[in-house]
Amino acid sequence: MARPREFDEATALEAAMACFWRRGYEATSIRELTASMGISGPSLYNAFGGKRAVFTAALERYFDQSPRARIKRLETLRAPKDAIRQFIEEIIQRSLSDPERRGCLLINSALEIAPHDRELGVVIGGYLAEIEAFFRRSIKAAQKQGSVRTDLVAKDVARLLLGVVLGIRVLARARPEQALLEGVARPALALLD
Repeated sequence: MARPREFDEATALEAAMACFWRRGYEATSIRELTASMGISGPSLYNAFGGKRAVFTAALERYFDQSPRARIKRLETLRAPKDAIRQFIEEIIQRSLSDPERRGCLLINSALEIAPHDRELGVVIGGYLAEIEAFFRRSIKAAQKQGSVRTDLVAKDVARLLLGVVLGIRVLARARPEQALLEGVARPALALLD
């Protein structure tokens, strides 16, 4: 019979997420990870299976709490075109209110890991595809409502908006300037008018 876990998995994953966010996947050692999670090495392996599995679970938790939660909230509370604008405005504000310039864990991981690790690249790409799908759904819904031009190809504009979000998050790490970040978003959002 398996022994019950002697730690809170949610708390441990929050700590792991913070560790990966601060150091990156490659630079985070098992020793640092277990110390931040407050668990032993054997507990980490028994509960998760290893560093890679902890990272995957932490990334899932991050995506659930941040982009996925934001998408759900905006799709529920806002008109489609406004949901897109609000999503990008919130990304800009999050970028500007990040004193440590940590950026987005998902995008940081896309830059660090995805080019070198096919399996994790697929996971990360799936999350980015969810954001793109939100933009595409919102554009199509706004087109049906008549608030966005119907001659726009929703798939193409959704991909452009995803690129804008990625650009804002990366650019903000080096130059967290409101006018700059808003200037990146403005022409893409103008397409929706």
